[in-house]
Amino acid sequence: MSPRSIGLVCAASAQALIGAAAGVSAVLQGYPVTGGQLLRYALAAVVLFAVLRLRGVSLLRPTRRELVRLGLLALSGQTLFNLFLFAALDRADPATVGSVLGATPLLLVLVAPFLGGRRPTGPVLLAAVVVVAGAGLVQGFGGGTALGLVFACAVAVCEMGFTLIAVPLLPRLGAWRIAAYATAMAIPQMAVVGLFTDGAEFVRMPTGAEFAALVYLALPLTAGAFLLWYSALARVEPEQAGLFMGLVPVTAAMSGLVLGTGAPTPGQFAGALVVGVGVVIGMRGGRAGSAEQEVSAAERPDPAAARHRAPAETLAR
Repeated sequence: MSPRSIGLVCAASAQALIGAAAGVSAVLQGYPVTGGQLLRYALAAVVLFAVLRLRGVSLLRPTRRELVRLGLLALSGQTLFNLFLFAALDRADPATVGSVLGATPLLLVLVAPFLGGRRPTGPVLLAAVVVVAGAGLVQGFGGGTALGLVFACAVAVCEMGFTLIAVPLLPRLGAWRIAAYATAMAIPQMAVVGLFTDGAEFVRMPTGAEFAALVYLALPLTAGAFLLWYSALARVEPEQAGLFMGLVPVTAAMSGLVLGTGAPTPGQFAGALVVGVGVVIGMRGGRAGSAEQEVSAAERPDPAAARHRAPAETLAR
């Protein structure tokens, strides 16, 4: 497979994992939000750094600028994302929040090329519109307060930051280090927020079901999806990878069929088809020449080392 093809598979897999988390958040409804996120990131960070060691990837020391960017990445893509998400869900129904988040691919198509010094291509822009329309069909549209809509828009901005802030870090640090460093930096951020909002009781011993849910959120959804997503961004342009965000409501809806908790409606099946058409348009119309990036040398093992939120709340990272 070419680097671009690998990147597209990674992007699709990352977003499918996020969507397939449907139902996990319901298990954690009785657990403090910040405490649950802290435990999740702590477990994910341990796993990510263990993987770095097993792969023989050296721990490069980030520069001051990189540390600031990593802190902003954790703040935007993890800490604020979750806080805004739950604030939005308190004031608007999941369909509304999910529909707003479904517009993220279109935002990426408009903003990412500008930041990269290029113009968005017509086919990819068309693809983003089709993907957003399909995601809206799958998610449905709901209601909520004006403040809930504001928080939902803030979640969409954080979702975009989760991608765009990471792009300049990839050439030197690589996907593996970025995932590990950003996850580790989210831990103290969540601790500060938890102590401020819930006091010393923001962490408690989870029940068996809560622990299983936290493990799923930490491993496949955080460690796995983060690695896949940043690996995708190292190989394809952000706007093309962003088209696969339309898969989140699709896989969330389909997971109900697999788990026996509910069957997708005909409208959701139609929306899934529209998302698929949009992704195909974007892949065919993308700038293959510039998208076929080589894997960053920073991701490769050190030669001297041994070898080795469909409910919207399921989007919580």
